[in-house]
Amino acid sequence: MTVSEFQKKFNIAGKSKEIKDLVDIAMQVAQSDISVLLTGESGTGKEVFARAIHGSSNRSNKELVSVNCGAIPESLLESELFGHKKGSYTGAHEDRKGYFEIADGGTLFLDEIGELPLTTQVKLLRVLETKEFMRIGSETLTKVDVRIIAATNKDLQREVDARRFRSDLYFRLKAVTLTIPPLRERREDITELIYLFLNNYSKNNKITPPEITDDGIDVLYNYSFPGNVRELKNIIETAVALSRTGKLDKYSFIPHFTKFENPEDRNLPIFLQKPSESIDRELIFRALLEIKKDLLDLKSLAEKNNSEYPSYHNFNSQDANEIIPLETLEKQAIINALNFTKNNKRKAAKLLKINERTLYRKIKDYDLS
Repeated sequence: MTVSEFQKKFNIAGKSKEIKDLVDIAMQVAQSDISVLLTGESGTGKEVFARAIHGSSNRSNKELVSVNCGAIPESLLESELFGHKKGSYTGAHEDRKGYFEIADGGTLFLDEIGELPLTTQVKLLRVLETKEFMRIGSETLTKVDVRIIAATNKDLQREVDARRFRSDLYFRLKAVTLTIPPLRERREDITELIYLFLNNYSKNNKITPPEITDDGIDVLYNYSFPGNVRELKNIIETAVALSRTGKLDKYSFIPHFTKFENPEDRNLPIFLQKPSESIDRELIFRALLEIKKDLLDLKSLAEKNNSEYPSYHNFNSQDANEIIPLETLEKQAIINALNFTKNNKRKAAKLLKINERTLYRKIKDYDLS
C-alpha cells in the first residue's frame, strides 16, 4: 500500500511533507506490536492516526478500544481500566470487565494519558511489562494480549521533570513517538481538509456540496486555527448547515472563528458570534474604523512630506520615461525576496508583508515559477 492509498483509506488528508512523513512511519509501525505515543496539540488528529495504525495492523479484526483518561474520575479509573469483582466496593453489584479485557487481542488507545494519576501509572506499567493484572477485589491474575497506543497534548518530559509522570512509564510508552504538527504549521493541507470535510458532511446529510468562493478559501487559509483540524471541521460543518444560498464566502466562516483575524494580523477586538444583521453592522463599523485610521496615517505622512520635500508641481517637467510602473517594482521585489530567502516562500511572504497564498498567486501571475 502506498502512502496516498493509506491516506485515502483512513481519511488522513494532507499533502505536506510533515503529514507524508508521519503516514510513512505509521505504516511501518502498524505491522508490529510496539507501543506508540502520539503527541501534539488538541485537535490535531491524534485519534485519526491511532485508528489508522490499528486498522492496518494484524489486530484490525479485533476491537480498538478508546479511553479518555482525563474524562474518568480518579476514583473510578482503575475499575474502568482493570475491571472489578462483585462486592469489591460499594456499588459493585456484579463482575465487570475493564477496558484491558475488552481490548484483549486488539488495541487500547489511551487518550490524554498525561492525566493519569501516579497510583494508576504504577499499575499500568506493570500491565505493559507483564501483560497481566488483577481485577479490583480479585485474587487471581488475568492475562491479556493488548497493544497500547497512547496520546497526549502535554510535554511528558516536562511532566516527568516535575514528578507528575513516572519516567519508567514514559520511556516504556515512547518506543515510537509521532508528533503531529498544529494546522497553522502545515497550511498547505488546509484546502484539502476543507473539501474533505465539506464532501463528508454533504454526503452524510445527503445534500449537494455548496460552492466555496476564493475569499472563503483565503480567510480560512489565513486563520490561525487554535483548535486545529477539529476546529476547521466544526467551522465547515456549521457554515454548511447555516448556508441558505449554496455558496460559502468569507462571511460564512468569520462568525465561527474563535477570534477575528485578517491577513495583516491587525489587533482587532474579539469577534463573538451574533445574529447575521449584527455581524454585518459590526464588520462595517470595524471597516470604517480602519479606513479612518488609514486616512489619519496618510494625512500625517502628507504633512510630513510637505514640510520636507517640494510640492509635486515642481516636478511637472520630469521625464515620463523615468517613472517605473508599480507592476515592475512589485515583480522585482518578489524576485529579490525569493533570491534572498533561497526560494523559501514562507519567509519571502513575511519579508514582503503579504500572506503566503497571495505570494503564490503573484508568482503565477508574473510567471516566476
